[in-house]
Amino acid sequence: MKTHVKALVVGGGAVGTSIAYHLARAGWSDVMLVERDELTSGSTWHAAGLLPLFNMSYASSHIHDYSVRFYKTLEEETGLNPGFAVVGNLRMAQSRARMDEYQLYATTAETVGIPHEFLSPAQIRERWPLVRTEDLVGAIFHPTDGYINPADVTMAMAKGARQRGVAIERKWQADGFDWKGDHWEVTLTKMIEKGGNLVASDEQVVVSAEHVVTASGNHAQRTAGMLGIKLPAIPVEHQFIVTEPDPALVEYRKSHGEHPVLRDVDARWYVREERGGWILGPYEDGAPARFRYGVPDSFRADLFPLDLERIEQEYMDFIHRIPSTETVGLKDDFNGPICYTPDGNPLIGPAPGLRNMWLAEGFSFGITAAGGAGHYLAQMMVDGEAEIDMASLDPKRYGDWMTSEYATRKNEETYPFLLKLHWPDEERPACRPLRTAPAYDRQRALGAQFGQVNGWERPNYYGPADAPEGFDETTFSFRRGGWWQYAVEEARAIREGVGLIDATAFTKHVVKGPGATQFLDWFTCNKLPKVGRINLTYALTVAGTTRTEYTIVRLAEDEYYLVSAGAWTAYDADYLRKAAADKAPEFGYIEIQDVTTQWGVFAIAGPKSRDVLNQIVKDAAPETVLSNKRFPWLSMRNIELGMCPVRAIRVAYTGELGWELHHPIEMQNYLWDQLMEAGANHGMKLVGARAQNWLRQEKSYRAFGTELGRDATPLEADLPRFVDLSKEFHGKGALEEMGIRSKCCTLLIDGPEDADPWGREALYLDGTKVGRLTSGGYSVAFGKSIGMGYVKPELAVPGTRLKVRMFDQLWDAEVTEDSPYDPRNEAIRKDG
Repeated sequence: MKTHVKALVVGGGAVGTSIAYHLARAGWSDVMLVERDELTSGSTWHAAGLLPLFNMSYASSHIHDYSVRFYKTLEEETGLNPGFAVVGNLRMAQSRARMDEYQLYATTAETVGIPHEFLSPAQIRERWPLVRTEDLVGAIFHPTDGYINPADVTMAMAKGARQRGVAIERKWQADGFDWKGDHWEVTLTKMIEKGGNLVASDEQVVVSAEHVVTASGNHAQRTAGMLGIKLPAIPVEHQFIVTEPDPALVEYRKSHGEHPVLRDVDARWYVREERGGWILGPYEDGAPARFRYGVPDSFRADLFPLDLERIEQEYMDFIHRIPSTETVGLKDDFNGPICYTPDGNPLIGPAPGLRNMWLAEGFSFGITAAGGAGHYLAQMMVDGEAEIDMASLDPKRYGDWMTSEYATRKNEETYPFLLKLHWPDEERPACRPLRTAPAYDRQRALGAQFGQVNGWERPNYYGPADAPEGFDETTFSFRRGGWWQYAVEEARAIREGVGLIDATAFTKHVVKGPGATQFLDWFTCNKLPKVGRINLTYALTVAGTTRTEYTIVRLAEDEYYLVSAGAWTAYDADYLRKAAADKAPEFGYIEIQDVTTQWGVFAIAGPKSRDVLNQIVKDAAPETVLSNKRFPWLSMRNIELGMCPVRAIRVAYTGELGWELHHPIEMQNYLWDQLMEAGANHGMKLVGARAQNWLRQEKSYRAFGTELGRDATPLEADLPRFVDLSKEFHGKGALEEMGIRSKCCTLLIDGPEDADPWGREALYLDGTKVGRLTSGGYSVAFGKSIGMGYVKPELAVPGTRLKVRMFDQLWDAEVTEDSPYDPRNEAIRKDG
């Protein structure tokens, strides 16, 4: 066994072998993979091997698409047949809402290049007569996917890795990770067979590795414990059954090719052929999580008892859909653990707080994702960044507030949700409320319907005061849901009067110390503000793309207050701290404090916002304290609102006159009551996040996670005014070398009367795809749909007429000027 390697991969399932293979293919010749048992002995061995391309995540769609294409090349390279049956995948719909979901997904698939077609019930029946169709609305069909043999594809990747120089060692368990400042020392223990169990021997080896990747599958909690981190990857039981041969299917196959994989998602099951019979896999309610704190040493390639009562309804629905199966007996059954995460997406990327430690955990679709996960993780490790934005899959999207109880309950919720309708405006109820700001109860009493952001409860909109707490699916829709009209009224209130938004979930850091100024000047691409002023700026990746967006408030010469997106607290903190630690020897001492939970934030905006604040501001000259002269746009002042000290920032994400009121969290209810009392005299309306999202698009304000991400530079986002090329900053060379591959723009859209874009839609010119939306919504200022997205640079000019795909139709869209609402910023600069 090697004792010194460039990269050590821990875990020999499909994901681990793919990572080892792709690292070697990317040029890292000194790679070793270790597996505590045999290759494929985890969830890989009992996986059904399906390769569904359908995924509502843009990043995951790329990953799945890569896997499907990659697996088709393995036999030629390795001589091993991975058992890929390209039979296609038929995803059926029993309702119009389900077809809406498919059509929303399909436009995302078009931006990735995934082929698909829509079928009517008659077309389904004509092609596949075994399927009952009278209660179907239609289906989406993917002709290029199907299913694969999980063990065979893993062995093919393992052989391909060996051919490229990867060492693969079986029966070695990772028992300790020790960071030595520039490399990891990993303690490996030899595992031996004893009485049918796998037990640790006395033989140990310490391997020195510059990089370590964990792909430990069901053992993720043990891995997390050894690394001292938290991972919400906990397995849930998944069972599937294999039937005896179905005579009708056997007869069908005499004159037809293999039947496609079927998914009756409204009935929550999948089915595929298996030697003349069928494999049925349900996603039923009540499937329990297992191994919350780790996998027992005695558990190897084992299974749990089948719980047929739990899947009785899904089994009966299977018989309904394929009537010939009613008299077919059961041949075999499987009930094994498959790892999940609270949002169903895997954890791929750098481990929080650790150097050169990479995670590839929590794969509920491990076979489908393995190829792409290995490809894009290898890009991150070798090149510094992947070609697609992997932020949505980053392990740090869950912070230290996450517990094993939370992960367990959310993963049990996620499992049946896999085949439920994925409303783009959905809010899932498990483990809520959890993180609440003090004003939560006051807001709820006034009709707030909450969304969850990084565990925080944040008002999405305000309905009637006597409305039940959210999660009512009647409000969800792929078109304009029950919340839409409330959001319209809220957006109009800010444009015409005044509105109050709770923005407490914002991420907040203090950066200070002798090295703070030099560090932030290098860390971000814009000029640093003067004391008492603010700037919008970006931290870049090594590839020159956007890693994080910050509003920087300069509190003193060497003290700064950084505000960033609420969904990314741990993600931002980790990058900031690691970068500061790297540069401290050069710049001097840098102190970083995460103060997110110490400061609440209310955003007040609208033409009457100054009038509201003037009623409660305490100053020797209260009539002028909020004037342009004393409190100009893009500045910060410490003011007093009643008895509450407030760090007020004159900026508004809505593009109207307004302030962010950062206040001590313990005084939030007092400040809320003061604002509500003063606001009542001016018709102030409470406003949620959905209206705010529409308003910021009218101002062409880019948002991190949509327009801003690790697949585009700030210059491609068309933000040159926030990039100071006269100074040196992290990622500058790569940014300049990248050029402008595509460009961000704002579009006004003449869409359907009952729907707005969601920011996932493809854009066309003369029938050719030329870009995609990244955000979408409704504009109260223009009375039509609005969106932001990326197109070819030559098309990102006002007046360009394009088409946007919505509900399988093309609708007119026109590129407008940046900030189509109030392009001169007269409203936001309003004096008084």
